[in-house]
Amino acid sequence: MVKKTPLFIKMMYALGQLGWSLALFGVANLLTYYYMPPETGTVPLFPNYIYQGAIWGFATVIGIISFGGRIFDAITDPIIAAMSDRSVSKFGRRRLFMAIAFIPLAILSYLVFHPITAEPSTLNTVWLCITIVLFYFFLTLYVTPYTALISELGHSSNERLTISTLLSVTFMLGYIIGTQVYALQDYFAQFMPPDEAFRMVIQGFALVSGVLMALPIVFVNEAKYCVQYGSQQGTMTALRAVFSNRNFTVFVLADLMYWLSLTFIQMGVVYYITVLLQQPASYGSLLLTVMMGLSFLFYYPINVFVKKRGKKIGVTMAFVGFCMVFTLVYFSNVLPWSPTIIMVLIGLMGSVPLAILSILPNAIVADIADLDGRETGHYKAGMFFAARAFTTKFGIAAANFLFPSLLLLGKSVDNNFGVRMTALMAIVFCTIGLVVFLRYEEVVIDA
Repeated sequence: MVKKTPLFIKMMYALGQLGWSLALFGVANLLTYYYMPPETGTVPLFPNYIYQGAIWGFATVIGIISFGGRIFDAITDPIIAAMSDRSVSKFGRRRLFMAIAFIPLAILSYLVFHPITAEPSTLNTVWLCITIVLFYFFLTLYVTPYTALISELGHSSNERLTISTLLSVTFMLGYIIGTQVYALQDYFAQFMPPDEAFRMVIQGFALVSGVLMALPIVFVNEAKYCVQYGSQQGTMTALRAVFSNRNFTVFVLADLMYWLSLTFIQMGVVYYITVLLQQPASYGSLLLTVMMGLSFLFYYPINVFVKKRGKKIGVTMAFVGFCMVFTLVYFSNVLPWSPTIIMVLIGLMGSVPLAILSILPNAIVADIADLDGRETGHYKAGMFFAARAFTTKFGIAAANFLFPSLLLLGKSVDNNFGVRMTALMAIVFCTIGLVVFLRYEEVVIDA
């Protein structure tokens, strides 16, 4: 008999997300910053470790590498998910994969930012390619089985909403800690070169992330707390079955657009602060911290609202809110307001939609996966979360490719056209996501 999951176990599980989100933060958000830094003065922020110019007239080395890493990450998701769904390990069919992955994942989150030579070289490019591919492989090996546990630890729709809320809190904490890289780098740069200061911060993040990722492996007893049905469907059969679910397909297409727009903003925040608003990079840490800190205030009201009105209306409101935020970013350098007022407005306006889209997507996927299992007899939560991750990562990969390419159009104070175009693209993607999501049909399962 599977026992009800205690709050302590849910918290230990959620802290694993704090770990992997912290490990992912640098690779997902700081690669372009480190290898193609903003131009705010005569002295470069970091040395040039890889080729900075255009390839084929429109692409960049860092854009191609980031895109390739994310595509590899997306492709491996369904493979690992199917293996996890079919696993019969006594240690735990999800925990086994997580235990193999967490230490290499933490180490690689640092090695990605440790080039071999001090000047642009092919060796640095090759090293970056290898470390990126390995990082995303171990990320998939940990995260895909990890997210599948949402459906298995949560035994009802409301319980899965609670778990998703806890995961949102820990993900946000990981992101808040990650955004402190700019402020911490400025502090340590008083005692060492900026690139060494940056790597010292990333090294600290890697150590903390490894410890946190170990917690769900130690404390979550799958045999005791998880409802497990298993599936013997092959990878492609399960993947086709997942994408044949119309409601799921609508959701992930909207989710794809959201992640395209969000990744543009996440990668672009330091450029918006330093180039458009002409403020120190450390203000980027402050802006994101305030926005995410404020979002915590809305977690309880959002849970109450969603239980009464449903998840669809909440996500719809979030898309509208983010469209407004991205529009404010686009016009930030021409508005007749001080940079402080603009940053405050961005923080206030972005906090509510950020809270909503941090909580609800995982709960929506878990509900869809549970209902599909009941209707088809094939319980494949791992594959549903992997399929969502596949489309999400494809969107992030596209953003990683497009963002540096747009910067070729101008990323300096004197020529900010490329930076503004990144904000415009975020508006377009978010608007498309809103239109698509309106076709989603609410799913509610109480037991």
